[in-house]
This record gives sequence, C-alpha cells and structure tokens, in this order.
Amino acid sequence: MSLDQLRNTGGGEEEPGGAPETAVAAAAALATYPVAPGYSLNVRSGPGTTYSLVRVLSAGSRVSIHCQRTGERVSGPYGTSNIWDNIGSGQYVSDAYILTGSDGYVAPRC
Repeated sequence: MSLDQLRNTGGGEEEPGGAPETAVAAAAALATYPVAPGYSLNVRSGPGTTYSLVRVLSAGSRVSIHCQRTGERVSGPYGTSNIWDNIGSGQYVSDAYILTGSDGYVAPRC
C-alpha cells in the first residue's frame, strides 16, 4: 500500500486533533513488513552501507517503518532502491530487502 493509498482512506476526514498526515504516520508505524525470506539483514546507523552496523535482523523478522529517506542505492531481492527505512532511533535498513508491496514510499519521509 502506498502513502497515497493510505492518505485516501477514511473518506477524507481529518482525525480529531491532527492533520491527515498525522494519521498516515500513525498508520504506517502500526504496520509491519517482512524482511525478504532467507535473508538476515544488516541494520545501519544511517542510510548507506558505509554507516556503522547497529545490529543484524534474523531471517523471518518483521519491521515497523517509522519514516523513509533517500540514501545509497542498493540492489536486493526486491529490486534496486535508494530508499532506506528508519526502523528505530538511528536504525536504517535498505528498502530493497523489505516487502512493502510498493516501489515507492510507504511511510512519511524522515
């Protein structure tokens, strides 16, 4: 599901106490996405392979994407992408290894 699809759900009404973008961010944070089957995935401190390794996600892991930003272009099982998913404070994974169902952004930009 793309960010535009999330933004268009709910009949266009604003959530109480916030703009539609706030609702989109909240919905994106609730969703979890699987790491490509059979892959363990390096979590980096920034959006590229030259950033320090923070931890490694085991095969079969699922992640919540808080926001996304551009970074180093990486090829993986889901194509080549320069989108990096922020999965926690100072924790980024390449979107080329996450099954989001989209070639574009599925969460707000960081």
